[in-house]
Amino acid sequence: MLNLCLAVLSSALVSITMRLSKSHVKKETALLAVNYLLCSLFAWGDTGFSSLFPAAVGLPTAIGLGFINGFLFLAGFVLLQWSIRHNGVVLSATFQKLGLLVSMVVSVACFGEQPEPWQWFAFALAVAAIVLMNFRPGEGKAGSVAGLLLLLLAGGGCDAMSKVFEVYGSAALSGHFLLYTFLVALGLCVLLMIWKRQGLPGQAEWVFGLIVGVPNYYAAKFLLASLASLPAVIVYPVYSVATLLSVTFAGVVLFRERLIKRQWLALGMILAALVLLNI
Repeated sequence: MLNLCLAVLSSALVSITMRLSKSHVKKETALLAVNYLLCSLFAWGDTGFSSLFPAAVGLPTAIGLGFINGFLFLAGFVLLQWSIRHNGVVLSATFQKLGLLVSMVVSVACFGEQPEPWQWFAFALAVAAIVLMNFRPGEGKAGSVAGLLLLLLAGGGCDAMSKVFEVYGSAALSGHFLLYTFLVALGLCVLLMIWKRQGLPGQAEWVFGLIVGVPNYYAAKFLLASLASLPAVIVYPVYSVATLLSVTFAGVVLFRERLIKRQWLALGMILAALVLLNI
C-alpha cells in the first residue's frame, strides 16, 4: 500500500507542477522532452547504469512493451491537446480520467481479477464522481466522439501497460522497461518538436521539465511496484481517484479555487469509494 500512496503523491505533484508551469512555459512539448530526458536518466540509474540491452531472459518483452508504453505516453498528451481544441476542456478532461475504465476492463477480462461486490460499487462510485467533478451544464458538446474515445484508450492503455508488464515481463527488467518507455517518449517528443519547429527548450522549459521529471518517474515506478503486491482492480481506481482528490485539494489551497456544491459532493463520493476499495 505504501507504493500506491507514493504513486498517488507523485502523480498529484506532476499535475500541480504542470499547473504552475502554465504561466511560464510557452513550449509544452519541449517541457515534456526535458521531463522524459530526466526520467530516462533516472530509469537508467535504477538499472545501475547497466547495458541498454542486457543479455537477460525477457528482454524482447521489455523492449516491446516499453515501446508501446512510450508511444501511449506521448499519444495521450497529443490527443489531449487535439481534443481540447475540438471538444473543449470539460469533455477532454473527463474522458482522459475515464481511461480508468480501460485498465479495469483489461484487468478483469484479460487477467481474471474479480473485484468483490462492494469494490464494484466503489468503482462505479468513482466513475460517477469523475463525471460529476468535471460536468458543467451547457458546456462540453462533442466535436469529435472518435477523438474522445482515442483519448480514453490512450490514457487507460498507458496505465494498463504496467499490469501487462507485471504479468508477462521479468521483474528483473522493470527498470529497463521504464527506461525503454521514457526513451521512446523522449524520441517521439523530439520528432514532434522538430515537426512543430519549436526550437530548443528555453530556461523555463528546462526548469519546469526537470521539476516535473522527478515525480513523473516515481509515479511510473511506484505504480509498477504497487501492481506487484496489490490487485489491479484496487490499484487503478485508488490511483485515479486519490490523485484527483489530491489535485483538487491542492487547487483549493494553493490556487484559491472555489468548489461548487456538485464538486464537494463528488469529493465525498471519492472518499467513500476509497474507503470501500480498501475494505
